[in-house]
Amino acid sequence: MFLGVVLAALVIETSFLPVFLASPFKPDLMLVIMVFVALRGSYGEGAPAALVLGLVKDSFSGLYLGLNVFTFLVIFIAIKCVADRLYAESASLFVFAVTVATLACMSANLLLLLFTNSSGIAFSMGSALIPHLLANAFAASLVTLLPGFEQEAEAA
Repeated sequence: MFLGVVLAALVIETSFLPVFLASPFKPDLMLVIMVFVALRGSYGEGAPAALVLGLVKDSFSGLYLGLNVFTFLVIFIAIKCVADRLYAESASLFVFAVTVATLACMSANLLLLLFTNSSGIAFSMGSALIPHLLANAFAASLVTLLPGFEQEAEAA
């Protein structure tokens, strides 16, 4: 099931969305899936999933290999440390977590890319920050509309 969702998101993100949306308005579906796994999954299944999702994003983005692997794993661990103390089935928490994770991912990538010879990277990432945040928050809000997102709490 998880592999099917990742493959469907990958096809949508790399084939379908670039035809209809400009670059800063494309949501990062791999990040949305990683946040969902961080909020709902365990460390044993989530950490390898975060690594694989980061590797898939790196493979298709054309950037430096390993950049998103590192940031996805760090963001996963940070969300997982906080998620154990919160009501993780909340739709508003999910959208908020995706927004914070997007901000953290772009900030970490910018910090790591400042050590390269990429000129103008700060301006291009800074100008795309707000549209990218809004697109990811919108994609996360669409995920919350899927059936079975908010599962009923079991009575004790």
